Amino acid sequence: MLKWALIFLVVGLALGALGFGGIGGAFVGLAKILFFIAIALFIIFALLALFAGKKISDAV
Repeated sequence: MLKWALIFLVVGLALGALGFGGIGGAFVGLAKILFFIAIALFIIFALLALFAGKKISDAV
């Protein structure tokens, strides 16, 4: 997902530099959304792994 965020950011910046500000801004907005979704998923999965690891180690 971070790969797509980076692609949208680069395309948005390129479009903005070429004078297509509206479309470029939309692409940068999508990049922001994808970036924050990726960060949220990372935190959720890190917490799940942390809690699951504790339960497995307690059971052994």
